[in-house]
Amino acid sequence: MPSYLITGGAGFIGSHLVEALLAEGASVTVVDNFDPFYPEAHKRANLLRVALCPGFRLVEADIRDIAALRDLAAPYDCIVHLAAKGGVRPSIADPLTYLQVNVAGTQNVLELARECSVPQFVFASSSSVYGVNPAIPWREADHVLLPISPYASTKVSGELLGHVYSYLYGIRFLALRFFTVYGPRQRPDLAIRKFAELILAGRPIPVFGAGDTWRDYTYIDDIVSGIRAAMAYRASNYEMINLGSNVPVKLLNMIRTLEDALGRKATIDFRSEQAGDLPSTYADISKAGALLSYRPATSFSDGIRKFVSWHTPRAIACEAVTVMAQSRSRSCDT
Repeated sequence: MPSYLITGGAGFIGSHLVEALLAEGASVTVVDNFDPFYPEAHKRANLLRVALCPGFRLVEADIRDIAALRDLAAPYDCIVHLAAKGGVRPSIADPLTYLQVNVAGTQNVLELARECSVPQFVFASSSSVYGVNPAIPWREADHVLLPISPYASTKVSGELLGHVYSYLYGIRFLALRFFTVYGPRQRPDLAIRKFAELILAGRPIPVFGAGDTWRDYTYIDDIVSGIRAAMAYRASNYEMINLGSNVPVKLLNMIRTLEDALGRKATIDFRSEQAGDLPSTYADISKAGALLSYRPATSFSDGIRKFVSWHTPRAIACEAVTVMAQSRSRSCDT
């Protein structure tokens, strides 16, 4: 069976990918340090469905610890490196930690790949690498990247480190530039989940600026599909590829869509713009279509409805019952 190492596999994107890989019969090792950026319980819950799968292994380790990574040495078919310190605004407050985790940590994971002769490395980059770029939609061929936050600069650094290891050691390296991923299990600090919880609680939602920013929201299932295609890609040794929806949504329209799905009205608290925020993100996904046959299948309104269905207390309770039943039967049918 194929064997994969997934860093950050207990997170939002990682846990969905792990479920998909295990459902295909793969062996999956997850490395996660359960960073306290948001409650550890959220990440623990993300892995409940797969905890008893025979092909699953969880290793609690920090990617800054090269010795701990070397203990995981094995002939993996692919490493998917999702582990990172996330968040634009927090990176401005603590740039050194972001450098240590996102750059030095990525270097360590690449070293593991080199030492284990891993042929394929998929790196989670970000749309934030484009910075304030008026040439929309954003294309990978635009090599003038002007990041405006420490977080974004670390993702540019990760892409460049990948080129070094691809050039020197022949590791196939694909940097996937994710555009605002959302869906079930979304991080609690991200706008869609944060806004939904505030609306349900009858509290005002903070909007920085006039609410006229745009985001290229991408549903989690489409992102997982893109990652799986990148893991199977063989045509070249180094690529940077956008994974987005190619249909940006205005912030106020995102709020209206949430209101419709929740059946509640939002109270908006307009605030001053924040440093590091981008006015818009907009992905050209033609390269992903050509190289990965990537075709996002979930519209924004459908994705929001799926997110809201997951987020309701009844749905969460049903999910907990399902996980408990799986635990009793020692099943890993995801």
